Amino acid sequence: MPADSLDQVVSLCKRRGFIFPGSEIYGGLASTWDYGPLGTELKNRVKREWWNAFVRGRADIVGLDSAILMNPKVWEASGHVTSFNDPLVDCKGCKERFRGDKLLEEKLGVEAAAILKLDQVKSMLDAEEVHCPNCGKRDWTEAKQFNLMFETRQGAVKDDTNRLFLRPETAQGIFVNFRNVVQTQRLRLPFGIGQIGKAFRNEITPGNFTFRTREFEQMEIEYFVEPKDAESAFEEWRKVVWEWYLDLGIAEKRLRVREHGEKELSHYSSKTVDIEYQFPWGWGELFGLANRGDFDLTQHEKFSGEDLKYTDPDDPGKKLIPHVIEPSFGCDRTVLTFLLNAYTEEELPNGEVRTVMKFDKRLAPVDVAVLPLSKKDTLIEKAKELHKSLLSETTLAVDFDITGSIGKRYRRQDEIGTPLCITIDFGTIGEDAKQGEQDTVTIRYRDSLEQDRVPLGKVREKIAEYWRS
Repeated sequence: MPADSLDQVVSLCKRRGFIFPGSEIYGGLASTWDYGPLGTELKNRVKREWWNAFVRGRADIVGLDSAILMNPKVWEASGHVTSFNDPLVDCKGCKERFRGDKLLEEKLGVEAAAILKLDQVKSMLDAEEVHCPNCGKRDWTEAKQFNLMFETRQGAVKDDTNRLFLRPETAQGIFVNFRNVVQTQRLRLPFGIGQIGKAFRNEITPGNFTFRTREFEQMEIEYFVEPKDAESAFEEWRKVVWEWYLDLGIAEKRLRVREHGEKELSHYSSKTVDIEYQFPWGWGELFGLANRGDFDLTQHEKFSGEDLKYTDPDDPGKKLIPHVIEPSFGCDRTVLTFLLNAYTEEELPNGEVRTVMKFDKRLAPVDVAVLPLSKKDTLIEKAKELHKSLLSETTLAVDFDITGSIGKRYRRQDEIGTPLCITIDFGTIGEDAKQGEQDTVTIRYRDSLEQDRVPLGKVREKIAEYWRS
């Protein structure tokens, strides 16, 4: 059963080393988070599964890693300088600032809140009697536009000639490299360019742990097609992404597809759907799929003066600006979703309650834990031999733990989602036949709690068999 409280997962993440508050020893920095040892491994595995599924595993998609800092004209062409805004309102009581549309979403719904004009936000907040989440008062300023891009400067002199922006999305790095990629990779339509990278948005009201932050990571694809094929490609991507989430264990009953209303669409999109997950606070966007048409390449062609038309290699007379289907994944949101989805509390036959992270085995940050039954030197020595051989002869992430009783160590591995625990006991070293034959170990399975007695020489074979299942 996925977590029904965000606090449960936040507490576990801090306690077990998944995610820490940013700059914590200095009092933190609002809505910044650092991925700890296990969180880093989990996030890398999510990115690996995404890359393998959508880039390396497909003949029609190639990868890219573009720069965070870009020529400021890029953002003029893309529309971000003029259109990348949110409605900002201030509470006159406590001086806190909020996104007016987000304050209204709970009462009006996402679609209705998104289509409000700027001068309608305050009157609607008053009409719906929306109180300040911080102080409880109901005294709002008129809404004003707030651009979400972070500004920075290049070079030693601070003036408008060297003003830059931290990219608010990774997509534009793909569009400005469109010609380079096509020319070097000899691509034929339809094809895609995939990228994983950091993006930055100066959100007015970040929150809900890592769901909405000012610094985040995206996993995006721009899929280029002939205009006549855009609709079918859009539907195909919707199905492929839905199946990817299900295949990695996301509960289908907690997923839904929501199509954006006409007035809710971004300036570049003719159609957008979100895959949403039922988070503890309600439904929220996990993935977005947009038909961007030819907007981006046309704009960059206009602003740069460069020819960005695609030339059919089989028919050089056929030139066109492809249409673009954009599957856009929030990496941090996806990691958070896997954390929430994996969190399980279950009662054992003895009445105890164990917390276990039931990650898909491809995502679990630790694959195998090697646990000597006690701190006796002969047990530790034997366990270290197995640990070393697994590290050197496999690509598994292997933990070695001797702290606490074996029961506590099992619980610790359950809480970080380790699929397999291997216990070296006195039977292993030939001192207690009741525990097992010499040179055998016990393999414990996280989800079923079943245990197998396996010869040391068969351990790798047994692990491989589990991973194939």
